[in-house]
Amino acid sequence: MRIALLSCFYPFRGGISQFNASLYLELGKSHTVKAFNFTRQYPEFLFPGKTQYVTKDDDAVPIESDDSLLDTANPFTYGRTYRAIRDWEPDLVIISYWMSYFAPSLGYIARRLRKRCKVISILHNVVPHEPRFFDAPLTRYFLSGCTGNVTLCDEVAEDLKRLSPKALNITLFHPIYGHFGEKMPREEAEKALGLKPGMRNLLFFGLIRDYKGLDILLDAFGKLDSGYQLIVAGEPYGSFVKYRNIIDRSPAKDRIRLFTRYIKDSEVKVFFSASDLAGPPSRSPTQSGISAIAYHFEVPMVVTDVGGLRQSIGDCGTGLVAPKADADCVVREIRTYFSDANLKTLCVNSIKAEKDRLSWRTFSKRLLEFSDNLYKKI
Repeated sequence: MRIALLSCFYPFRGGISQFNASLYLELGKSHTVKAFNFTRQYPEFLFPGKTQYVTKDDDAVPIESDDSLLDTANPFTYGRTYRAIRDWEPDLVIISYWMSYFAPSLGYIARRLRKRCKVISILHNVVPHEPRFFDAPLTRYFLSGCTGNVTLCDEVAEDLKRLSPKALNITLFHPIYGHFGEKMPREEAEKALGLKPGMRNLLFFGLIRDYKGLDILLDAFGKLDSGYQLIVAGEPYGSFVKYRNIIDRSPAKDRIRLFTRYIKDSEVKVFFSASDLAGPPSRSPTQSGISAIAYHFEVPMVVTDVGGLRQSIGDCGTGLVAPKADADCVVREIRTYFSDANLKTLCVNSIKAEKDRLSWRTFSKRLLEFSDNLYKKI
């Protein structure tokens, strides 16, 4: 089968790019796959981080792609991208979608390609984490070009049904990332990060955005005793001032270690190898890409009961779920985890049980089975 993937790939960085690269490599084991990349993902003024691109010293895996095609801010490139994919004659086109900004460009291309082949979207979000009034109509426009859709949790599937009741869909949970290397000895990781040994280490990892609830975790951490350390690792998506103010007021500020920058792939294992418990106490996620990394390193998570996190973490027994995005609720779950000697073993065993179900092999196999069945419904 000839499969075209349209989305962001290397040299763009971030979770979506990593997801696309892993899917590309897995599908490429059995099929002819071609990546069609963006030439520009966002205009710089819309991107509050330092850069959208990997740096020279980053070791992200390059994916060969046609990277001179889609400029999402330039409508004149939409037709060019459509024609390039059309002329390659794919049997299936897979498009990753996560925010309505991309709907005009990806929707234009998908609606035209659908007349020639199947188009499947992978919906990381249907309703964005920080929704706006124009999100729904733009997303409907994109969805009208898709033969079928893959959602990564039931919460996103429900959002899809509310927005487009007739949309064909399958839910396949986020696979586990495996390209970050093996877990290091804890003592070595702690030394590399300058951490005090013998402490209970909590980890906040990933882009620092309002909806991820770092402020909630900082408040919760201030209520814990002196046996805990908090590691904050990730690039701020905008201003860090409000978090800095919380840290400066915190009675536990001397036990908070900040690594507020983009974390290279080669560094990821250091942070997770040093940690006992990970997770953003989020306000409004639908699913968490961080769990795919935590599972790889067999680090349990503490999350909040929002979006699909109870389903993907709590119901699977791979971590703890606070009933609300509230500091008191989060600190209670953290204390529960460390007060029960058997809980870590139970969570880690549950993570191990999930690893095969959440492999890229299983994800790709089920995606293609879903695609095959779409022939009968077109």
